[in-house]
Amino acid sequence: MSATPRATRDAVTSPALSPPVGPFSHAVRTGVGARDLVYLSGQTGQDPATGRLVEGGTVAEAGQALRNLAAVLDAAGLGMDDVVKVNVYLVDMADFAAFNAEYARHFDAPHPARTTIAVAALPLGARIELEIVAVDRRSTR
Repeated sequence: MSATPRATRDAVTSPALSPPVGPFSHAVRTGVGARDLVYLSGQTGQDPATGRLVEGGTVAEAGQALRNLAAVLDAAGLGMDDVVKVNVYLVDMADFAAFNAEYARHFDAPHPARTTIAVAALPLGARIELEIVAVDRRSTR
């Protein structure tokens, strides 16, 4: 009788980003079957060069957060077209339409599944945080 395959779990770290501000990885790659899933930790509009949030409000922060996520995907050998799920955390839902316009610049159709949630506050005083799940379509285990 063969043993049930055990899921792998490997940390992914992008040298293009600041180190995580807590006990977590930039992303984790996991897989049991033929495809790996990569779960990325939430990213804010933190500028990797300064460690501070970019100026300009929600839209500027969203653009930086998406660039940060792209850097982590790149470290995992993936790109934005590999993203299958996005969770968006917004401090102010009044920014929803402006965020959507920025978001649309970073994803081609078919767009990833997405959930947007209003939150009371985010780390570093951020106005937005995004977390994503991507699939490595090249995996063949």
